[in-house]
Amino acid sequence: MFTGIIAAVGKIIAIKKNQKDMTITVHAGGLDMSDVKLGDSIANNGVCLTVTHLNGDSFNADVSYETIKLSGFSNIKTGFLVNLEKAMQMNDRFGGHIVSGHVDGVGEITAVTPLGNAVEYWIKAPDDLAKYIAKKGSITVDGVSLTTNEVDGASFKLTIIPHTISETIMQEYAVGTRVNLEVDVIARYLERLVLGEQAAESYSKQHSTMDLLAKSGFMG
Repeated sequence: MFTGIIAAVGKIIAIKKNQKDMTITVHAGGLDMSDVKLGDSIANNGVCLTVTHLNGDSFNADVSYETIKLSGFSNIKTGFLVNLEKAMQMNDRFGGHIVSGHVDGVGEITAVTPLGNAVEYWIKAPDDLAKYIAKKGSITVDGVSLTTNEVDGASFKLTIIPHTISETIMQEYAVGTRVNLEVDVIARYLERLVLGEQAAESYSKQHSTMDLLAKSGFMG
């Protein structure tokens, strides 16, 4: 588990592509690697990856086909910068929100607007994630724990302070930048709870039930 508080910015320095998956080598930048061992988890732009090899200030990690398909790793190249966070320990300070490291989809930056010392970003999320995004709710963008200030359909606005921008890859964001999104895990559990006994049925039957409830006026 992670908290969404970025510890350092790393860089992809090598990519070995296999038939469907790949192995990446990440220079850890300012990340303290003194206590990292093989098998540990490190979030890279919000993607939980397992350390498979250590070489001083860099590490290797395998990226599965499923992860490539669902995240910004589908467009990764050497030289890309990545937000890094080591997995949370039981005695760590909880500074962000519960982040699992399982990316739900890829969003796109649609507007970047300076606002005093801060910067506003509008991000368009995939339509199927819109129901999990709420005003003043938590969302993870490239591994960073953030609060949504406004929501408009599947789009949401973030207002980011200079410190967060300077300590993460958000300084690289521009219109068109694609970002990894992880919605609040509590919202996902609430969705299952609302289904009640329907949760044990197949997805197609669940979908039919939800459609019927919506048509009958029981859902907004």
